[in-house]
Amino acid sequence: NDPNETSLVGSAFSLITTDEGDLDSKLTTLDPNFSAVIVDLFFRLKLNQGDTVAVLMTGSMPGANIAVLTACKSMGIYPLIISSLGASQWGANQVDFTWLDMEKIIYERGIIEARSISSSIGGRNDMGRLLSPAGRKIITDNIEFHKVPIIKEGSLSKNIDSRIDVFSSIQNLDKYDAFINIGGGVASLGTSFNLKLLPPGIVKSESLNSIKRPGGIEGVLAKFSRENVPILHILNIRPLVELYKMPFAPIPVPAIGVGSLYAEEKYNLIVTTICLFVAAGSVIGVGIHSKKKIKQHLIQHEPDSLL
Repeated sequence: NDPNETSLVGSAFSLITTDEGDLDSKLTTLDPNFSAVIVDLFFRLKLNQGDTVAVLMTGSMPGANIAVLTACKSMGIYPLIISSLGASQWGANQVDFTWLDMEKIIYERGIIEARSISSSIGGRNDMGRLLSPAGRKIITDNIEFHKVPIIKEGSLSKNIDSRIDVFSSIQNLDKYDAFINIGGGVASLGTSFNLKLLPPGIVKSESLNSIKRPGGIEGVLAKFSRENVPILHILNIRPLVELYKMPFAPIPVPAIGVGSLYAEEKYNLIVTTICLFVAAGSVIGVGIHSKKKIKQHLIQHEPDSLL
């Protein structure tokens, strides 16, 4: 399941596995070049050094979590992170190696510069529905072990409000420079729109409005969008990497800094146009010159001179 031996790929099932998962997508986000994709998306969002972003992440795609946090570090962007520990298949779903465990290790080694400021169980209704009581206890014990405040308000809508309260206690929602969602956490995405129609990458507010459906619960992503905060959505990895012409689930891991993401061969249209006119002019010039020579030869030619 981990052909590139990253040690960041989980199992098909565990007590904290919340849903089915796509192994190939998880392998793709573990390509170090995926961090460069995030950096490019940050530039497209016009994020700059010193900006503050709100981040919601799950345990489902540790590679994407790391890519976002290392991109923040490299660009001097400060992420405020709320995580949920439940994970889909092949994610951070090992009971002795949750996302908070991974986060602690890479933080202490200086790979990232920020850690979760709150965390929840995750999974169905953000309350671990469909997990066993033992699975839910493993998660809550792990959150307590890491001394992270837990979000456990008794319902999805209250858990969403609790996240908004956490972010709002630091600064007004409209003061955030971007909101970043990683994974399919229901507290982030809510149930107020058709998730399958939400494109990965930068999400425009009009795109979100076009897929709304009545009667759903508005998630954190939609609430930030209403405040006109730029949105970055990291899910559905295949179409996202195809935009950057990156390999999907590469084996082995590609070399860092190689590929069309970093450099793309293009022809200079100005030089090409000039060369085209020069070439065309040369052909026309040769044709005119040849025509004159042929005409001059015919005029000077005496048919009887050889008789």
